[in-house]
Amino acid sequence: MPRAREIPFNLPSVDELFTDQEERDDALREKVTDIPLSLIDPFPDHPFHVRDDDDMADLVASVASVGILTPLTVRPKEDGRYELVSGHRRKRAAERAGLSEVPAVVRQMTRDEAIVAMVDANMQRERILPSEKAFSYKMKLEALKRQGHRTDLTCVPSEHKLRGTKARDLVARESGESASQIRRYIRLTELLPELLDMVDEGSIGMRPAVEISYLSKPEQLSLYRAIEEQVSTPSHAQAIRMRRCAEEGALTPALIRSIMEESKPNQTAHFRMPRSKIARFFKPDASRETIEERIVRGLELLERQERKRGLDR
Repeated sequence: MPRAREIPFNLPSVDELFTDQEERDDALREKVTDIPLSLIDPFPDHPFHVRDDDDMADLVASVASVGILTPLTVRPKEDGRYELVSGHRRKRAAERAGLSEVPAVVRQMTRDEAIVAMVDANMQRERILPSEKAFSYKMKLEALKRQGHRTDLTCVPSEHKLRGTKARDLVARESGESASQIRRYIRLTELLPELLDMVDEGSIGMRPAVEISYLSKPEQLSLYRAIEEQVSTPSHAQAIRMRRCAEEGALTPALIRSIMEESKPNQTAHFRMPRSKIARFFKPDASRETIEERIVRGLELLERQERKRGLDR
């Protein structure tokens, strides 16, 4: 007896029977939820600084007045807490304004998807330090490379795998910088923190900093000490020489000092002092420009007072 042919039936679910399309679409749409600040953890190894500067003071005042207008983005953690993906400055402002909870979009993301989203969101800031770009580009590049090895990708970053685009080229295209510049920034992550701070301050240029990044950590420490002793930073040519000597195994602390003692054409003389001596006059996160401006203003006032005293005598 011939077997009856099975006829497939696509029966609607119970939810579909008792809801309309608008309600089903709304269920899939991301919603804004008020979440206690105490349940939101910062993003691990977040490369962008949250500064308590004048801009933060303005943001705190705005949050205290009208609340947070742009919701934070978080992703759920297995322990019932949330990991902050974007909105670290808004979270800090909410804390300082005395809020107990903040509006947030809860988004299901993998670790790598969260890294890409975190970097892209923070790259919209007006002022980004070289160190912030360095570590964020590195994190995003590594995340995209890991995603490129997956076969179940459905998110946008997978296009670099599907179209044969290299991860570094994708980072460059989305950041508006060249692939070679992305590589230079990532090299900065190999610098000692003290030297990287000098790059952020503008004391060491990008090109010499990249060359210095190829030195070993002990060699970089010797260079930093030479910089402190001589109150002078290496030129690009000097940095190239030190890297070449290091690759040949001939770079010693004495040679570093010798190279640094050479006169550098067109280099402006710099005056430096330990920040600890002037720390009490500035906020911990005060920028180099702010410090310089206030010192110059103070010296101008002192000059006027001394001139006035001279006229009064």
